[in-house]
Amino acid sequence: MSQQPHILIADDERSIRLMLETGLTLNGFRVTSARTGREALEAVSSGHFDAVLSDVYMPDGNGLDLVGSLRAIDADLPIVLMTAQGSLKIAVEAVARGATDFIGKPFEVSAVVALLRRYLDARREAQTSTASEQSGDQLALAGLVGRSAPMVMVYKLIAQAARTEATVLIMGESGTGKELVARAIHDFSGRSARPFLSVNCSGLTDTLLESELFGYTRGAFTGAVGERAGLFEAADGGTLFLDELASTSPAFQASLLRVLQSGEVRRVGSTQSRRVNVRVTGASNAPLRDLVAAGSFRSDLYYRLSVLSVELPPLRARTGDVELLTAHFLRQFRGADQPPLHLTREALAALAAHNFPGNVRELENALRRAVALSSGGLITIDCLPPEIAASRRKAGTGASAEHRLIADRPTMEELQRRYLQLILEETGWNRRRAAAVLELDRRTIQRLIARYQLQGALDPDGEGESDAEEVSAERPLDIA
Repeated sequence: MSQQPHILIADDERSIRLMLETGLTLNGFRVTSARTGREALEAVSSGHFDAVLSDVYMPDGNGLDLVGSLRAIDADLPIVLMTAQGSLKIAVEAVARGATDFIGKPFEVSAVVALLRRYLDARREAQTSTASEQSGDQLALAGLVGRSAPMVMVYKLIAQAARTEATVLIMGESGTGKELVARAIHDFSGRSARPFLSVNCSGLTDTLLESELFGYTRGAFTGAVGERAGLFEAADGGTLFLDELASTSPAFQASLLRVLQSGEVRRVGSTQSRRVNVRVTGASNAPLRDLVAAGSFRSDLYYRLSVLSVELPPLRARTGDVELLTAHFLRQFRGADQPPLHLTREALAALAAHNFPGNVRELENALRRAVALSSGGLITIDCLPPEIAASRRKAGTGASAEHRLIADRPTMEELQRRYLQLILEETGWNRRRAAAVLELDRRTIQRLIARYQLQGALDPDGEGESDAEEVSAERPLDIA
């Protein structure tokens, strides 16, 4: 490797190229830039580069396709993809194509420098950092939504874990989606065609848990009237997910450790062992390392389970993901015969202000409630659970809009004017939506707007709004 590392930047955005060229040059790199995938391929074909930074979306093709062509030229070349669409799909496809890593836009140049130096050092020491080839059904991962930096890291860990056969320990608060991560690892692994089974260990006695997992013979205990295979046998060739491991007893932990070490299960009441080929993923919302230190969880089982670990971030640490998750859940909850769902700015602000101690599960249930209470497809702050609405009001919004309508006891005429203006504001001054909420026709809405001389409802040319909706920061969140 040369004294001054040579980096190729492939991006059609001039501003990105200039930013990286300047930042990398100041940090001791030599830089060459390409505007298209073709230019990048020609550059690598004719010259030596120590690493490549490429955008995922290029004018003449897909940056993911470029990775394969670059790999054919230099199998060990560090290739880092840049994307503004951080998602599990991108992460898995990137590693499947052979990308070394990917970084989400916008980013700090210092983060890119640190990333490059890490991979250049690894290459210098001949430590291979290749990504795995994965396949699976993306639809099975619909519940994993988010583009925040912590979630991008989770996507990377899923993609890397899926290429191994090692046990995986998934840690995170209740409601963060630990089973979704376990299923994602299974779906992108070589076991995807085989069963994925899960069991919640919490609240089950040792006898019930062992009979559920290991099976039992006739007469093994009261009520065992026949012989039954356990989940380990049923999941043979696939994956078994064990949730809430912190709640298990030392006796069960010893039995589980024996199965993990030997690869054999013995049904309760039997003396014969059966060989099974099962990958185990475990989860806990309590920190198992602390429980090991306290003596309430076996250290040998902990280390056997945590060969690979995934730490799921709480929702409060996933800045920006609440709106994405909200749109995702509202699309799920909308019935085929229901009108489009619209979330008002005030309601969206309340969701953003809430810290969600129940994490993604709390958000999902709150939105399910909001849809049930909504009228005309419009979700207001009063459709949300009281504790979420209170988060917005504590943030300084004062009394609700509905309370302010009648605080000074207006006349019916004034009340009608205020209410119409409120609905127009909540629907982004879209008369078609306002008419649907108020169950009036659009012409009546137009007449009332003119009668009350309301401001903000008319287009600049005074001709009224078009049927096409303008997209602006002031619009409510629409789920069509």
